[in-house]
Amino acid sequence: MILSALFAHTPPSLSAAAGGGGFQTPSTSDFWWPLIGGNNNSFAFTRPSLVMLLTVALLGWFFISVASRLSLVPTKRQWVAEQIYDFVRNTIGRDVIGAKDFKPFLPLLFTLFTLLLVSNVAGIIPFVQFPTTSRIAFPMVLTAVVYVTYHVVALRRKGGFMGYMRSLVPDGLPGWLKPIMFVLEAMTYFLVRPLTLALRLFGNMMAGHLMLLVFIVGGEYLLLHTGSVWLGGAGILSFLFTIVMTAFELLIEFLQAFIFTMLTALYLSDAVSEHH
Repeated sequence: MILSALFAHTPPSLSAAAGGGGFQTPSTSDFWWPLIGGNNNSFAFTRPSLVMLLTVALLGWFFISVASRLSLVPTKRQWVAEQIYDFVRNTIGRDVIGAKDFKPFLPLLFTLFTLLLVSNVAGIIPFVQFPTTSRIAFPMVLTAVVYVTYHVVALRRKGGFMGYMRSLVPDGLPGWLKPIMFVLEAMTYFLVRPLTLALRLFGNMMAGHLMLLVFIVGGEYLLLHTGSVWLGGAGILSFLFTIVMTAFELLIEFLQAFIFTMLTALYLSDAVSEHH
């Protein structure tokens, strides 16, 4: 995995540093690698786009192949699919939204969880080493889907626009407090929730990705380009620490997929509820 990360991520600035002049901090241009287009073109097909397409293709192939060969005694592949489905259905959908209302939203929750899980785990897969959710555009698009779904459901369940607006203010508040509460709740529902949903996923995935890069690229530089035994030993320790942090990053990748889907279920539960 370390070798694949070096192959995939060693910035040009580090390669130049190997010839002399010391370590040079990577710039933003070192992380812009369009596969098609880019530079002076308005269109660019980038590596994150390729990884996302491969993720969608992998998930589609996996679940279609399972669904086409269902058996009473499940195969290993069917067992894995059933465990994922049961986890999303029972732990997230039914327990959060409620047994009465969760079924219409189960396809959305299941798709979000599996797509995010594989996209996040791509950050530690050898020769991929890139979580697509560490690029802000992907969390923003997924958040937009959740945002539109949540508000459409709320508008239908709460009696249209005026009923939805009235639901933002809890009953029993003093008259002078209602305008303040309405402004705060409107900001929460229409601004804070989508921003935090997207930025939480993006920030955690970007931070974990950069953390692994720091230890891998820094360890490679200390081990091969300093000429010092002591610094070379520090480079080896950096590689060993990378293995530990990779296991920790796998846990974070699962948790972020779970948290995003769980928050989506919470927002949908709020939208279908009769009370604020």
